[in-house]
Amino acid sequence: MTLADASNVTMNLPRRDARDKLLGRTRYTVDRKHPGMLHAALRRSDIASARIIKVDITDASRMPGVRAIALAADAPGMHGIGIADHPLFARDAIRFHGEPIAAVAADTQAQAQAAAAAIVVETEPLPAVLSMADALAPDAPLVHPEWRSYQVLVEGGVRGGNVAWEATVIRGDTEAAFARDDVVVVESCFRVGRQNHVSLEPRAVVASYEDGRYHIETSTQVPWTVRAMTAKLLGVPAAQVRVTVPPVGGGFGQKFDCTLEPYAAILARKTGRPVRLVYSRQEEMLTCLCRENAEIKIRSAVTKNGEIVGREAVVLMDCGAYGGEQIFLTTMTAHTLGGNYRLGSVKLASRAVYTNTPPNGAFRACNGVYNTFALERHTDEICQKIGMDPLEFRRRNVLGDGDIGATGQVFEGDVLGPMLDRMKRWRETAPSRKSLAARRLYGRATVVGTWFIFVGPSTATINLNADGSATVITAGVEIGSGTMVQALPQIVAYELGLHPDQVVVRSADTDAAGFDLGVGGGRTTVSIGAASRAAAEDVRRKLLAVASEMLQTPPDRLKLASGRVEIAGKEGSGTSIAAVVQRAHEVIGPVVGSGAFTKPGVTAMPGCAAGHFIDALDLPVFAVHDCEVAVDPDTGHVEILSYKVVQDVGRALNPRAIHSQIQGGVTQGLGYALHEELTIGQDGCIRQNSLETYRVPLALDTVPVEIDLYEGAPSIGPLGAKGAGEVPILNVPAAVGCAVANAIGRRVQQTPLTPPRVLGLLLGREPDVDLPHIGDDWWDNVLMKRPS
Repeated sequence: MTLADASNVTMNLPRRDARDKLLGRTRYTVDRKHPGMLHAALRRSDIASARIIKVDITDASRMPGVRAIALAADAPGMHGIGIADHPLFARDAIRFHGEPIAAVAADTQAQAQAAAAAIVVETEPLPAVLSMADALAPDAPLVHPEWRSYQVLVEGGVRGGNVAWEATVIRGDTEAAFARDDVVVVESCFRVGRQNHVSLEPRAVVASYEDGRYHIETSTQVPWTVRAMTAKLLGVPAAQVRVTVPPVGGGFGQKFDCTLEPYAAILARKTGRPVRLVYSRQEEMLTCLCRENAEIKIRSAVTKNGEIVGREAVVLMDCGAYGGEQIFLTTMTAHTLGGNYRLGSVKLASRAVYTNTPPNGAFRACNGVYNTFALERHTDEICQKIGMDPLEFRRRNVLGDGDIGATGQVFEGDVLGPMLDRMKRWRETAPSRKSLAARRLYGRATVVGTWFIFVGPSTATINLNADGSATVITAGVEIGSGTMVQALPQIVAYELGLHPDQVVVRSADTDAAGFDLGVGGGRTTVSIGAASRAAAEDVRRKLLAVASEMLQTPPDRLKLASGRVEIAGKEGSGTSIAAVVQRAHEVIGPVVGSGAFTKPGVTAMPGCAAGHFIDALDLPVFAVHDCEVAVDPDTGHVEILSYKVVQDVGRALNPRAIHSQIQGGVTQGLGYALHEELTIGQDGCIRQNSLETYRVPLALDTVPVEIDLYEGAPSIGPLGAKGAGEVPILNVPAAVGCAVANAIGRRVQQTPLTPPRVLGLLLGREPDVDLPHIGDDWWDNVLMKRPS
């Protein structure tokens, strides 16, 4: 078989959905309407912690237009990740301000909201723990007094009290490293706040109940998770739930879990009519599954020539009232805070902590963003302490081919080092923007970051149509990244000798597509792309077998190109793919191919990682960012003067698409670094309840991002590709934080770097971040026992 020219797969294919999205024609879930459709609203708690004495729906159920009301008894199951700790409705206890207690379906949205407000909830207030320091205090009230009774879904994590999950790494002897007389010990503390996704389309669902099955149309990144979780919560077989997904108006991880779908499903079953539930912007601000707030203490033992012989760290992650995604994300500390650099020995503890606050969730590059901020700021503090140039320190210590990561994983290929070299040359040849700072304080920093592609099982089926075009069926979702309309058509078209315009990718439908982990973690191009490529190879084999008979030529002398099957070396020979498909209909039937992919399973060092969902990274991805800033000494305002990115992309299938992901990721990261801030009041309610009080980057806040795509790193992705959408945000707070610290000559220990906070640092009025609830002895911070 003659393979297609690999260079043909790389192209700046424009997005076929761009025009409709630009003109507002795209129909998201929030735009869906059905005949007889009802509208739903939730009755939420207005207290952070309480015992429920009574829920009275008498008056609400008699109100105009009300068709059904759902309560805890309608959803007997519990869900969660690792631990099934989360009921759909608050039952006996309320654990956060805004927790759903009941759901109402009515003829109009206003009627549903009025009835929800009329539901009487009688409670007995209980003490609430609103911070991780409070939650970890020896006499703290338990958010889940019954935590021991919960179903354990994944074995291995240590739990206890308000610690929902604890993951640890122990490799080597850190005590001996810190006791050496030739090392300098550097200790740092950091604190970061929550970040809201602010996706264009809020969470939305339309559910119906027909022929004894649920049909859920929803704005989600994980159709198969929604299918499984809805079935579990409702206590029905998963086969009774069908999930379809229209275009999704942004997710960034917020929709990487099942949230509002079961409410609509219950109400649809009760009423026999379609039910629409859409969260308001205020609900999204108050109950969004935010990037969690976190606290980090890290210390390192470093020789004077820059060798890191020991590192210990504790990361506290606020999961809110329920464990959710944060239980899984405790895993990532090993690969983010414990990433980037060679470590002689290491101890890491990553703890998801319950508080009586709204639950958190996944967010682009998840805990990697703040762990990279902490790690890179700590690295600069090391360099300052030992008097070494930060670039030189990083170049000496970044992980390379054959090096061992925190969990003992052996890394393949020299990637970060050459990327740093490329950035250094770029800095030396490109003019500095320092003159733009004028009288302001100028700072610059270059930082590195390690993330991963969240690979896992995916499937794809390809129907080769009678006209020679191809239809790809997967459970992939177009969430705005363009992967479903750019990378996947390019990969399939390359294998089948078609133009990408001849490849259609169906929207997700769990009744038609096979299982998939979902869209997120940069996995779509890699996992679904690999499955799609395998399916295309299957189609290709069948197609060439038929063409071989038609052209009286062995398959290994045939090639697919420009919609034709040609004899290699004889351009214009052969016949069209459409003609071969039509012949196939006569001799073997329609041409269909299937493909599957899953993680290869990279191993870690046995015994050094505990409580981890992923011990080693199947596909690491790296980034180097450089940032120049100017800081106004009178106001504390930070201006970005320049921003450069060298990003590991494996192979750039669509450079234009990758550039747009990097531009967007950096912009989102700048919001997190500079001004997006959520705070929680004494009542447990998030104070920023609208876009008037939560400052996201606007068009005029964007800065030109200079981009250099680094190709050639090892990759298990199709044609050498890696996911490119997740990692661009990873280094941004680190780059900005380090640059600002260099500009103002002060320690930067938390984000966002709002003008008041920066001015406070300049004036010496901003207190140091101190974390007394994290003990100096690493063993005092973990539930596992110190070895005797």
